[in-house]
Amino acid sequence: MNLPNKLTMGRMIAVPFFIAAYIMGYYPAALILFCLASLTDALDGHIARKRGLVTNFGKIMDPLADKILVYSALCLFIESDLIRAWMLIVILAREFIVAGMRTVAASEGRVLAAGMSGKIKTVLQMAAVIMFLFGLSVPSIGDKVMLAANVLFWASLAMTVYSGVEYVWKNRDIFSM
Repeated sequence: MNLPNKLTMGRMIAVPFFIAAYIMGYYPAALILFCLASLTDALDGHIARKRGLVTNFGKIMDPLADKILVYSALCLFIESDLIRAWMLIVILAREFIVAGMRTVAASEGRVLAAGMSGKIKTVLQMAAVIMFLFGLSVPSIGDKVMLAANVLFWASLAMTVYSGVEYVWKNRDIFSM
């Protein structure tokens, strides 16, 4: 297994530790774990492209690892009353639609590339999670940070809808397969 794929696997392995830290109320530890895991996302892709280490495993597992990390945090935030369940439902619906379209395309030997708006969505989601965790970690400035976290999260939600619509529109021929 090459280094980028090891980083991807490390991100997935970090998730249960992140969840445990959050549930136990160790928000600074959860913040550090989430930040380190998020950094591996940028790092593994950079290394894979730079060194020519792009693999089918990485193409599939890297975005999956991102989703496991981010959506685990969002589930925890619902329980903590930081976000509403319908917000996560919108996000998951977009992901299932995109995954379904990719599956149909793959059955026809086609690969549907991720768009820039989807990447921006992921960055906004990760940034919002980090801000929420930072606000929980530093209660003395929590209100201001939580406001920023909410703004980022709403922006990520808007980008989720936009990127989903864009993806469906750009690949609408999939529906006639």
